[in-house]
Amino acid sequence: MSRLENLQQQLVTLLGEQAQLTLSTDEITLEIAAEQWEATCLRLRDEPTLRFEMCVDLCGVDYLTYGAGRVGQAPQSALVPAARFAVVAHLMSLTHNWRLRIRTYAVNGEFPLINSLVNVWPSVNWFEREAFDLFGIVFEGHPDLRRILTDYGFIGHPFRKDFPVYGNVEMRYDPEQGRVVYQPVSIEPREIIPRVIREDGYGIGR
Repeated sequence: MSRLENLQQQLVTLLGEQAQLTLSTDEITLEIAAEQWEATCLRLRDEPTLRFEMCVDLCGVDYLTYGAGRVGQAPQSALVPAARFAVVAHLMSLTHNWRLRIRTYAVNGEFPLINSLVNVWPSVNWFEREAFDLFGIVFEGHPDLRRILTDYGFIGHPFRKDFPVYGNVEMRYDPEQGRVVYQPVSIEPREIIPRVIREDGYGIGR
């Protein structure tokens, strides 16, 4: 049995029917329901046969325009059939020398809410703040959920697919007021690079 098969078997044994696993390109992705997100991650960390002591990365995903004709639908998800926002984390086990990708979906696309994992892996503190800032995903239980990359007073979440390319406001220094002021964007919206969506299987056999 290979290392990857061993990990897959350990996950199925631990989680049973909750284990929604995808094996692709020698990587395992585990999908977890939002209400089981924190509890399952605790088990992944503390179970001796798994021991995922480290969360290497955590990020948000916006599936608003995922795939042709599947607007707002996450890929092959049986958890939330029409989820827009997801949270993805990459775990590593130093004990067993293996890695795992885990993903969950926010049920409410208007107000995406996911339990924080700070109590499981303190290293996700800034990662969750980044996902909140850029995607607007709220992490319930986070001790200090503030913006971390955008400016004070920033409007919106810039990594959302429906966020305007030029933003909502711009800032400049006003010499008369002697301070920086915000005003509506004065740049005329334009698309100078055409967006090309290639069909499935493009380039195969050519």
